[in-house]
Amino acid sequence: MEPSPIREAIADAARAVILPEGIGNLTCTGYVPDAISGPHFFCGEYTVDYDKAMGRGLDVVELTCRVLVGRADDRASQRILDSLLAGSGPSSLKTAIEAARGAPGDYALGGLAHDLHVMRMQGYRWYEHNGVDYVGAELMIKIIGEG
Repeated sequence: MEPSPIREAIADAARAVILPEGIGNLTCTGYVPDAISGPHFFCGEYTVDYDKAMGRGLDVVELTCRVLVGRADDRASQRILDSLLAGSGPSSLKTAIEAARGAPGDYALGGLAHDLHVMRMQGYRWYEHNGVDYVGAELMIKIIGEG
């Protein structure tokens, strides 16, 4: 599995979230951007466990993604973040990303991987990104596919 197409496909899937009225759209990138306009989702660290099956048959990727929300109003920002981190619903990143798994029997991410799963949320806290503070969190995504 090549990292760049996987990361871009995850960002494309995340764009499907529907934020509450008046918030605008979630911007998404498959890479760590220099600067962002919140709310923003991006793919960060990428680790690979190679050779989980013989003959380069399977690799397992753990992708760390971040979602950052501007902090003009602390309470409102955290409500937006909470809706993005919900386990289900139209604003749920988990729901949007896991929809890219495809139908049963199909490959995930348009054929780029065998399967994926949003495993957990972690690091709900204040983040500094390019000198600007945001409230945010990380999503850990497990992706499996051919080596």
